[in-house]
Amino acid sequence: MKAKKQAHKSEAALNSKLIRRSIKCWFPLFLLPTFVAFCIGFIYPFVRGISLSFCKFTTTSNATWVGIQNYIKAFQDAGFLHAFWYTALVAVVSMVVINLFAFAVAYALTRGIKGSNIFRTVFFMPNLIGGIVLGYIWSMIFDGILKNFGTSILLSTTYGFWSLIILMAWQQIGYMMIIYIAGLQSVPDDMIEAAKIDGANGWQVLTHITIPTVMPSITICTFLTLTNSFKLFDQNLVLNGGQPFLFGADGTIIKSTEMLALNIYNTFYLNSNSRGVGQAKAVVFFVLVAVLAIVQLSLTRRKEIQQ
Repeated sequence: MKAKKQAHKSEAALNSKLIRRSIKCWFPLFLLPTFVAFCIGFIYPFVRGISLSFCKFTTTSNATWVGIQNYIKAFQDAGFLHAFWYTALVAVVSMVVINLFAFAVAYALTRGIKGSNIFRTVFFMPNLIGGIVLGYIWSMIFDGILKNFGTSILLSTTYGFWSLIILMAWQQIGYMMIIYIAGLQSVPDDMIEAAKIDGANGWQVLTHITIPTVMPSITICTFLTLTNSFKLFDQNLVLNGGQPFLFGADGTIIKSTEMLALNIYNTFYLNSNSRGVGQAKAVVFFVLVAVLAIVQLSLTRRKEIQQ
């Protein structure tokens, strides 16, 4: 009883007006270091990057204003347009593949099978490996397999595409699986039992109860896979570097498996005279990913149900 009274007094003290008034008065002081670091590390570079997208420069100190010419050149670049559609295709396919396999694995591991914790650990471990390391590992694996067929991921656009999908799926399925497991474990057992009593079979329970209930997890996983696919860079750089090469309608050389992030990197660093164009591409890239993420979140959240 004495301990309960002390706990009650402590809780009352924390909720007192004096304590709350002190917190409201001094919390900006504690937030100030984090806010300053956020402004220095994110806000200023972001605003500076937008301003540089309207300039021609080799270094930030000799920027010359050129207006929207960089954006015009960016959209006239056949390689950039090809990279956009190629990235969109990779994003859609990888989003579907990763979420389907992640949900299937999570559903299987929540059925009470033996050794489920070990399987969860094994499936999650690839997510702990860096993208550069994964790119080198899988490039050797694919080259070793395709060597027997007289080809390589550097010589085939099709093999290059599916190598990216396999690499991304192998790395991200385990992470999405953890999110789906958390969602599946939150499904009320009484709802499932009531559905079975009403005569629903396993497929009906899955489609009408389980999936609608885990829609918040589906929203998160879809968002992560979509944005991660569009932002993919290091795996694309190491695995195939955008090869093989194609020729555009105007005779320009296009890297057939080059994604948007790699295209921006090559534009910015391979030619110092095109850094303004590369910066403009980066701004377009940011707007594109932000719009897609907002649209995807709004569409999937409409299907979420309140328990």
